[in-house]
Amino acid sequence: MSSTNKGIVRVAAVSTVAAFTLGITECNAGKTAEPSSAGGLAVTVGDAPNQDVVDLYTDRDTAVAAAVDALPRFIEKALKQTGVPGAGVAVVSNGKVVFEEGHGVRDLTTKEPVDVNTVFQIASLSKPLSSSVVAKAITEDADLSWEDPVVKYLPDFALNDPYVTEHGKIADFFSHRTGIPTGGGDDLEDIGFDVDYIMAHMNQIPLASFRDTYQYSNFGLTVGSEAVAASRGQTWAQTAHELLFGPLGMTSTTTVHDEYLAADDRAAMHARTGEGQYEQLFDRDADAEAPAGGVASTAGDIAKWMSVVLANGEVDGAEFIDPLVLAKTYSAHSITGGDARNLTSRTSHYGFGTNVGATVTGRVNISHSGAFGWGSATNATMIPDLNLGIVVLTNGAPSGVPEAIVSEFVDLVQFGAETRPWLDVMPTVFAHYSDPAGDLVGQEPPTGAAAAGPAGDYVGTYTSPYFGNLVVTEENGTLTGALGPEGGYTFEIAPWNGDTLSFVPTGENALPGSLSSAVFVREGEQITRVTLTYFNKFPAAGQEPNGLGVFTRAG
Repeated sequence: MSSTNKGIVRVAAVSTVAAFTLGITECNAGKTAEPSSAGGLAVTVGDAPNQDVVDLYTDRDTAVAAAVDALPRFIEKALKQTGVPGAGVAVVSNGKVVFEEGHGVRDLTTKEPVDVNTVFQIASLSKPLSSSVVAKAITEDADLSWEDPVVKYLPDFALNDPYVTEHGKIADFFSHRTGIPTGGGDDLEDIGFDVDYIMAHMNQIPLASFRDTYQYSNFGLTVGSEAVAASRGQTWAQTAHELLFGPLGMTSTTTVHDEYLAADDRAAMHARTGEGQYEQLFDRDADAEAPAGGVASTAGDIAKWMSVVLANGEVDGAEFIDPLVLAKTYSAHSITGGDARNLTSRTSHYGFGTNVGATVTGRVNISHSGAFGWGSATNATMIPDLNLGIVVLTNGAPSGVPEAIVSEFVDLVQFGAETRPWLDVMPTVFAHYSDPAGDLVGQEPPTGAAAAGPAGDYVGTYTSPYFGNLVVTEENGTLTGALGPEGGYTFEIAPWNGDTLSFVPTGENALPGSLSSAVFVREGEQITRVTLTYFNKFPAAGQEPNGLGVFTRAG
């Protein structure tokens, strides 16, 4: 939920779907209900007009109990209708876990069932967890602030614009307003580079306008998190465990992929291979972007975290996170959506690592989804006014199942019935998230295509300041390209049309069926450079090539 890196767009879109469909404004307790003048509709009046909300269809506890009672049937229906293998679901109500169940299987191969201890990769649902880690770090350290520039703690870090490098705050990186384009750095992760290499090369990425555009960025948020870890002289994994996972008893939660793999009860990833069809094809190591997408957890552990958020940072009645610091996390800092041509369209917002907006009844809604095209989809949604939260973790590529379950649950609580057929709506919204990527997808070489040159013409080493070396070799007339650390990311380069050849990119952001061009430039008799089109642009609609995928011959 990430064209060059279509899957990155998938990630960005998934993270905002909950805000689009459910919304997210803040209401206080201790209100009185008064009927409105519109047909006797009851409105709960807050301390200020912007805190008024439409009453639930019945009393709060009855509404929640009825929605919880309906959950198992809807979860089973969702899995059966979509083919998603399994789900872990938990509900927090008034500080207590009132629902925690596993449904379906954690592995289609072994048929082992999902239970309450099953660990899922939660993808971008990692982001709001990381914002809570930072809020806890700020609570403990009076010298640390959301307003600190990241270079205060990462003095060697640089972006493409010196001004942004100097002034970019932790807050900017967590609210996706630095101008780092959606997908920036994800391409380096896909070919195997670690966080140190990626952060050292983000100065090559062209930036959008600083602080007045929203560009959902995994590695932007990762930079902000790494700055906080550096302020403590720790790795991010140490910081997250010491400040949040350990104190809250989130014993099954980790930011380290090897620890996820070591878990006996873990959900395997399942890619979407057709309508209602999923297969276990990939393993997604997201250590490089751990704060943004590398957490693995259980629904029960996420429920523990939601309980703290809903309690304004308290644990067992005592302050754990400064409520004012936490409040900044869930305040609106970036505009993420809305249609300026349609005044009936609500505007959606992003806080620090989370979506913020309002339900149709006017209640604050805090939410975030996560997805890996290789086989994971998640959502957590909280409604502070109702002291209520729900998390859904699944082990299938994004098809809208977590969002459908959450939307159904929120509808049942508010209205006693669904407002839309969510299991029909959400899969349609998410259908394109499993699309392949590349400029040649679905095409065949043109009729009468020119022959490629001799294979030896293309053999050599080409360099890019961003990607490093591309090494093209030949064996028995077949060309192979190699990128990444120690040339570990390889692909066959095949004839297409003259010096424009083709290759199949692979990775989280290039799902099965992807196909792209490798455009070699010949000057005289010598090939002097090559553009790998898939790697030469970020996936915003209509975006121009960024030049990062242009490799110059070095030998």
